[in-house]
Amino acid sequence: MNLPTPAVVAERSAHPIPRWPLLLLCAAYVLPGLFGRDPWRNADLSAFGFMASIAQGHAPWAQPAIAGIPAEGGLLPYWVGALFIKLLPFLEPSTAARIPFGLMLAGVLALVWYTCLHLARTEAAQPVAFAFGGEAHAVDYARAMADGSLLALIASIGLLRLGHETTPEILQLVGISLLMYALAAAPFRRWKSRLALMLSLSVLATSGAPAVAVALSVGALWLSQRSIYDEARKLVPWLLGAIALAAIVAWPMHGWAWRIDASGRSPWAWLRLVGWFCWPVWPLAIWSLWRWRGHLQRRHVSVPVLTAAIPLLCSLLMDADDHALLLALPPLAVLASFALPTFQRSASALLDWFSVFFFSAGAIFLWLYYSALQLGWPAKFLSNVRRLAQGYQPEFGWLTFILALLGTLAWIWLVRWRTARHRHAIWKSLALPAGGVALSWLLAMTLGLHPLNYARSNSPLVDRVGAHLPAQVDCIAAPGVPLHVLSALEFQGGWKVDATRALGESSCHAGLIAQGDGAPIPPEGWRVEAIVRRPTDRTGSFIVLQRQP
Repeated sequence: MNLPTPAVVAERSAHPIPRWPLLLLCAAYVLPGLFGRDPWRNADLSAFGFMASIAQGHAPWAQPAIAGIPAEGGLLPYWVGALFIKLLPFLEPSTAARIPFGLMLAGVLALVWYTCLHLARTEAAQPVAFAFGGEAHAVDYARAMADGSLLALIASIGLLRLGHETTPEILQLVGISLLMYALAAAPFRRWKSRLALMLSLSVLATSGAPAVAVALSVGALWLSQRSIYDEARKLVPWLLGAIALAAIVAWPMHGWAWRIDASGRSPWAWLRLVGWFCWPVWPLAIWSLWRWRGHLQRRHVSVPVLTAAIPLLCSLLMDADDHALLLALPPLAVLASFALPTFQRSASALLDWFSVFFFSAGAIFLWLYYSALQLGWPAKFLSNVRRLAQGYQPEFGWLTFILALLGTLAWIWLVRWRTARHRHAIWKSLALPAGGVALSWLLAMTLGLHPLNYARSNSPLVDRVGAHLPAQVDCIAAPGVPLHVLSALEFQGGWKVDATRALGESSCHAGLIAQGDGAPIPPEGWRVEAIVRRPTDRTGSFIVLQRQP
């Protein structure tokens, strides 16, 4: 007998996760890393530099800049960070800038939950009705599915690091989640969906993703016109208005900066990136598409497929860019949740045992390294740290130790709960992957926060540069130096930096250039003071220069 839906869910399998454990899991995922660390090099530190340039009056709001180099793309993320730096002057600037982005990550988790809730409430997504009753009730089933989508998103490897940075992609993540929610909630929440729709495209366009906004709007128009729900079809004029609003708002904010480049790496590099970045949601999403292949035009499949396909394509066209791929994780998590009511027990057990061994081994590894740093045992681990991070001095903190211990005990309890006779809930297969990822992030941001901050921050580099500069230096000429290093020089070193002019054209009395191959040759009129690098790097040296009198 052919079933109208592949989901066969009994009433006892549709109970949701208790609210407090779910909220504690979200807190353990969102909060670690917000406090007690520097901005980390590359995108995180560069974005902070643009925010600080506005907040500290080094650049106007209309044109944030680092060392004279203006920001590209949308300005909204830099405005948000700068605003919080100004609103929270009692906090360290980088901490103040991270707070709104932590709130945005929490908002993305909530939007994914509500998106899946509304999609699972549609008639086509409901589980099959049993002949003598006992099937899951519609609301309970939708809530359990929403819990599964939230666990799937937390379990995603790619969101772990990029989701905790202060980069424009976090705001883009909010924008695509708002659009997905608007399309999902249209039949049930008329005005909430319309408001989310009006915000979503503008947020995407003003945070540096205009191509994604345009492509998603076209797909959303097609989906809304074909919908069987009247309220969804009534969303079409609101979509047109959202497109117009995005164009108007993004233009003066430099939002329409196109970054598509089809001359990128091999598609195999992109496939490798997707393979680990989107784990474990991509195999679950593929399984959902197979099991629900007769429902591809239904909202619970078509909405996440549309909102995932555009970022996946953009990532491929942008040289296998992981920041673009980040936007595919929320829709993939929603699509992955619809694999749960069709999952076979053997596949669920395989995912469980892989999670237990992988994340338990990772936790033991981190605790051993922590023991080596604090107690000197195991000696091999301590020698590795001293070899990789020259000059590092360990620190002990009671708060981080207690939080790490509580997180480890919670993981042990979760493993015990999952391996006991709790086999009915449809979200059970993602409990251990999500809990393991949250544990890994919590331990990394407690036990490993100090050494990670030493390795990922540019503060040690700034200290080494400062040791070879006079106490009162007018400015530092740094042409060709990476943007995140310029940001560190300006906002961690406190120096005025000029990266827009060549050394011969600059009036600065100190200089910094990246060292190329071979011995350094000082430019005419300059002498080499020192060659420095980060303590954790073996390459990537910088030459500190002084102008000759």
